[in-house]
Amino acid sequence: MNPKVSIIVPCYNEQTTIRLLLDAVLAQTYPRSQMEIVIADGLSRDKTRDVIAAFQSEHPDLALRILDNQRRGIPSALNLAVSMARGEIIVRLDAHSMPEPDYLERCVQVLEAGKGANVGGVWMIRPGASGWIAESIAAAAAHPLGVGDAMYRLVPNAGPVDTVPFGAFRRELIEKIGGFDETLLSNEDYEFNTRVRQSGGVVWIDPQIRSTYFARATLGALAAQYWRYGFWKLKMIRRYPDTIRWRQALPPAFVASLVGLLILSFFFPLIKFILILEIFCYLAALTIAGIHLALRQRKPLLVLGLPLAVMAMHLSWGSGFLWSIVSKTSKNG
Repeated sequence: MNPKVSIIVPCYNEQTTIRLLLDAVLAQTYPRSQMEIVIADGLSRDKTRDVIAAFQSEHPDLALRILDNQRRGIPSALNLAVSMARGEIIVRLDAHSMPEPDYLERCVQVLEAGKGANVGGVWMIRPGASGWIAESIAAAAAHPLGVGDAMYRLVPNAGPVDTVPFGAFRRELIEKIGGFDETLLSNEDYEFNTRVRQSGGVVWIDPQIRSTYFARATLGALAAQYWRYGFWKLKMIRRYPDTIRWRQALPPAFVASLVGLLILSFFFPLIKFILILEIFCYLAALTIAGIHLALRQRKPLLVLGLPLAVMAMHLSWGSGFLWSIVSKTSKNG
């Protein structure tokens, strides 16, 4: 008998992608009678609820419940959904995602094989809208310059990792290590997986577990997303200092160097040339990467688009991280 699976989804104003997720769940090879969807919606103001209601009326044989997430944060949505889920296995998905048809089946197989306490797979990044900017953002979100060594975006081999996107785990794991940390409004998955590893569990990635993730559609939305990531990452590192990785340290170091050199350049003329050299080398590296990707994908606008998207990611992440330091310092002062 296949174990009951509860798919939990945090959601807020996702009218453009929520139906794609629901249709992808409907297409799963896992027995429909053994799965349910629990959506914790942060009181969406668009037509998200209407889209979900239309899906429910079309497919009454698939168990689906919507919960009001009054606190609206992602961790609170996940905890609310888990508390109401009936499954032995919890699979966390996102309203911006589309799991492959065998996603649930493979997650359950890996869990039952004892590979890990929390298991996940790789992302296939797709643009969140039409147009060259959206395509460039999707390309940057899957490029080593944008994500460093984040293995779930780089199609790795199966094995233990620091974290996985989303994740599938047995209900007992929550009872053992606790739920998602509601004081973190970002990085909640990474923090959860840190506690999994500290408890002696393994976080396991399998490249055959695949899902499509829709990247942000505009540079403004991308910048806001990565600023939030950087800001809350510091909160995470304060609790778990040993979780810092080189890819996370570089953006704030780069932004700090730009600010520091700019200030010093007013007092020391030579510093101005060092600042110009740093900016030139950075832009040159991004341009070379953009040219390489544009030639490989035969999309000329990536020459400009990739550098713009990567810059938005680096500068926003680094600024958010540094602002988190400053705001913490000012409060302490």
